[in-house]
Parts: sequence; C-alpha cells; structure tokens
Amino acid sequence: MTELREKTAELEGRLAELEAFFDVASLEAEAEELGEEMSRPGFWDDPETAREVSGRFSRVQGRMRLLHDLRERLSDSGELLELSGEDAGLLREVEEELRRVEGSLEEQEIARLFSGEYDEGDAILTINPGAGGVDSQDWAEMLARMYRRWAERRGFALEVIEYTEGEEAGIKSATFTVKGEYAFGLLSAERGIHRLVRISPFDAGGRRHTSFASVAVAPVVGEAVEVEVEEKDLKVDTYRASGAGGQHVNKTDSAVRITHLPTGIVAQCQNERSQHQNREVAMRVLRARLFELEREKREQEIAAQSGEKAENEWGSQIRSYVLHPYKLVKDHRTNEETANVDRVLDGELDDLVYAFLKSRTAA
Repeated sequence: MTELREKTAELEGRLAELEAFFDVASLEAEAEELGEEMSRPGFWDDPETAREVSGRFSRVQGRMRLLHDLRERLSDSGELLELSGEDAGLLREVEEELRRVEGSLEEQEIARLFSGEYDEGDAILTINPGAGGVDSQDWAEMLARMYRRWAERRGFALEVIEYTEGEEAGIKSATFTVKGEYAFGLLSAERGIHRLVRISPFDAGGRRHTSFASVAVAPVVGEAVEVEVEEKDLKVDTYRASGAGGQHVNKTDSAVRITHLPTGIVAQCQNERSQHQNREVAMRVLRARLFELEREKREQEIAAQSGEKAENEWGSQIRSYVLHPYKLVKDHRTNEETANVDRVLDGELDDLVYAFLKSRTAA
C-alpha cells in the first residue's frame, strides 16, 4: 500500500507539472474566445478559417477534458486506496488504474517535446523510392503501409493525395495528409533516407539487396502563410491516375504533377475529381514543401552561426531496417534500436520517434 501511495503522489506531481505547462486558465480563456468566434454570424463564410478555428476549439476542449479527467481519476484512486485496507482485490484495481493514468500522462508529456510553431498541426507526408528499381519501389510501399498503420494506431486520419504504383511492384511515389494532434511534430522525426537490407524477393538468385527510400514531411500551412512561387519556375504535367489511391481516383488524364525547377521538388495529386482541383491540391503540397525547405535552411544557418551541428541535414540517412542476415531496426541519430522489425514495419514507431524527439530537446 505504501508503494501505491507513493505512486499516486508521483503521478499527482507529474499532472500538476502538465497543468502548469498547458496553463489550464489560458486554455479555458481560449476555449471561451474560440466559442464566441464560432457563434458569430457568417463564421462559415470562410470555410478554411472556420475549419482551423473549429479544429483548434476541439483540441483545446479535448485537452481540458483530459486533464480534468486525469485529476478526477487520481483523486478517486487515492480515496479507494484509503478505503481498501488490505483488500487485495481493491489494491490490484487501484494499481491497474494508476498504470492506465500513467500511460495517459506519458502521452500528454510528449507535448513538452515540441516547441515549433507548426508542431501541433497536420502534416504532408511524401514517400519516394531511391535508385534500385523494383526493390526500392517495393520498399517505398512498405514504408507507406508502415505510416498508414502508425496513423491508425494513434487514431490519426490519413488521406491520400497521390499514390502511383510501379509497373512490376511497389510504388513510384505517395503523398498523404496526416491529420491529428502533433502530427507534424511527430512525423518530423521521420524525414530523411530510410535504408532496407534484405534478401530481395525479386532476385532469382536469392541475393541480399540494399534499398533506399526518402521520406519528406511538411506542415500543412494556411493561405495566410506567404510562399513565393513563380509560374516560370513550374513545369506542369497531366497524366492518367493509376493504382489503389482510393475509391475516387480518376481514370482520365486529370492527375497533375508539378515540378518546381529551381529545387527539383515534385508535387502530385490524382485523388480529386477534376484537373483543376488536382492542380490546387498539388500547389498546396508544393507550397508546404517549399515552406519547410526554407524553414530547415534557416535552422541550419542559425545552428552554423552559433557553432552547433544541424539536427538533421536534408536527405541524410536516418534509419536502417535489416531483415537479413539478422533482424534489427537502428536509428543512426540516437542509436535507438530494436530486433522486432516486424512490429516496427506494422506501425509501432513511437519508441523510435520519442527517442529522437527527446534527443533533439536535450541538444
């Protein structure tokens, strides 16, 4: 019982720190302000702004409810603990509830790892195979599935913008919007080159192959954010959508691919019903990618001027997934590793992601 009392006190202390971090009074004031804004006539006349405001309102309310719920559960556990005496069944019930409360606290404590302006918002995730033909295309498809499963596990929405299948297997590219609290902050840990080592299923000789795929992550930015894109810098192609991009993938030449010539960044969309809509979405993706590229360049310049090493150079190899001759996933930035490759490829990425975010914060 003494251990459970100490655990309850520890969790109450951690909750108090979280309440101070999120500033509950400020959350309440913000919720009231947003609620008043949403009740004004003509609020939905600007759908994009309205969605942003209502989304923020839902997140603020959810945060307040969760903190209040955790406080009540800890209070109830403390009372039950005092009433339990030496009842083994009640003590076990309190222990299990404290374990659940601790899990919820740990989820919320992750928010303290984020400080970026866009960390709390949604993300645009783009996956491209590297050189290596069908093996790399297959690896890119495996990564796409891994992030889809990760999003499902976290309760995030994942919407397909573009998904182009390879001729033989795998994918040539894929772009998704990932919607959820801290989606961009979490996925920012994934940008870079991912390396796979395995016996190739496409090699008749059964030889070991190394494949690469790149993951790019950009924040979803509103129209208010200015990103300069000149028409003369764009190469626009239309093509026929193909592959399992979703039930609304168009089979006419309405898919749009936009290449930004100065940077080589490519943005595509095939999931809307018209070429005009696909171009709009592709431009939105391109603006987000260019915005993130400029933001990263500024961070690296600031780090260089202050004598620090940039946290993650563009295009650097961040993680290896080895399936043969042994099984291991290793993050080269943190040395975090696990032999359970199958679980990682099934979307259990949180340990690797959190290790990187903690190392970034510590630095």
